[in-house]
Amino acid sequence: MALPVLTRQLVDRKLVAFYERRLPPHVRGEIQLLHTVRGNTVTMIEARPYFRNPSEWTQSRMAQFRYDSETRKWPLHYADRNHKWHVYPDIDPSTQFDDLLREVDRDPTGIFWG
Repeated sequence: MALPVLTRQLVDRKLVAFYERRLPPHVRGEIQLLHTVRGNTVTMIEARPYFRNPSEWTQSRMAQFRYDSETRKWPLHYADRNHKWHVYPDIDPSTQFDDLLREVDRDPTGIFWG
């Protein structure tokens, strides 16, 4: 099931604003934050130039938000070293997307920003 149109627009705006705050202008040529949306799932991605060929960029999936249309809550997920997603245990699913973004930004476990 796809995200409701207004929800997607709101999430897009919140994520773009988050990226602007998180990345200082002087590093934006060396690192990018972006996201993809597939169905009800929003995946946050970090992109960097590939060290062996800087003209190519590599992408690492950082966090995933999955919208539950029945509860209208977003659980937060993280990827393990094998790229499998797991529910992030330190915050409950929330109707407030901002709560999850604050947790990703804060990253007390070091799981999102390494």
